[in-house]
Amino acid sequence: MNRWMRPTLLQVYSFFTSMPLIDFVLNYIMYDERIFKDAKVWLISFPLIFVIGVASWSGHVAIGNAIKKRYPELEQTRIRIIILALLLVPFMSLSVTFIFLLYDQLGMLGYTLTEADLKAGLVVGFCVNLIFETLFEADYVLGKYKESIEEKNRMRDLAVQQEFDTLKSQVNPHFLFNCFNTLSSLIGEDRQKAESFLNELSKVYRYLLRNNEDGLSTVENEVKFIQSYYKLLRTRHGEAVQLNMEIDKRYESYLLPSLTLQLLVENVVKHNSLSKNYPVVIDIFTTAGNKLVVNNNLRHRIVKIQGTKVGLDNISAKYKLLNKQGFQVMADERNFTVVLPLIWNGSTEDKAGYANKTKTL
Repeated sequence: MNRWMRPTLLQVYSFFTSMPLIDFVLNYIMYDERIFKDAKVWLISFPLIFVIGVASWSGHVAIGNAIKKRYPELEQTRIRIIILALLLVPFMSLSVTFIFLLYDQLGMLGYTLTEADLKAGLVVGFCVNLIFETLFEADYVLGKYKESIEEKNRMRDLAVQQEFDTLKSQVNPHFLFNCFNTLSSLIGEDRQKAESFLNELSKVYRYLLRNNEDGLSTVENEVKFIQSYYKLLRTRHGEAVQLNMEIDKRYESYLLPSLTLQLLVENVVKHNSLSKNYPVVIDIFTTAGNKLVVNNNLRHRIVKIQGTKVGLDNISAKYKLLNKQGFQVMADERNFTVVLPLIWNGSTEDKAGYANKTKTL
């Protein structure tokens, strides 16, 4: 059966719960107190009206569903209701009139049609029709509303994934560009150091590719990665860059956007003057309230580099897409500080949920 012709569960339940009552009322209109005394009314009239009711209900459902198929959208609710009223009220009237005329023509159990009986039957039919069509339409509108919400959520999730793809594509080129610049400088200065740097770079980049697919990484993995990345910085800059880390073990399983620490450390190196006598010191530590802090002292360059803010904007955008508040950037004359809110990873299910939402992060 075509799905548009198939009745809903609500329509089926409403028919089989209401039809016995409707059957009783119509028989009472025609036979009055006789229904309590004459068994023939129960044995003959009740089943006959029920069968006619099934046929009428089937046509009713077919008409209603056909109209919903023709005007399915929420914006078309008004015109759908108008057409339903114009078609179903006459259909109901014909069904009720048919029952009374049939009984009159057949003289069913001695019944003779009266105008009062027909009017009473039509009133009953109209009331039943009004109640249940209102219920069916409300159920249909609610279902369409839920569908529209689900569709909006799917579109939003798709937009989030696409935006994460864009942000992710900015990370690798940004990282590679700076590393190749460093490698280019080392080749001219110290070939042995350049070879060591290249070996470390290959290790780091393999890790970067693997973790850039996950969207979210644990604090433990990010810290291990930044330790490897720091070896590259030491190869190029020696003691001019120093890294101190103090991570509370209870936060190691918490999550943050992948490669966040690498972007922040990279920005520190880019925007500060590096000198062995006046090193830039980077402190990475956890604090109460599920926060990871990255702080560095400022060693202003004589010639400032015009920043693109790709790194910070990238991190901020990821937190916004994750609906996670608390990302902060603070600076004064001596220090530059970034506060990263950590995401609780209390179960494998939670982590899987984030991975699905930002799978291509």
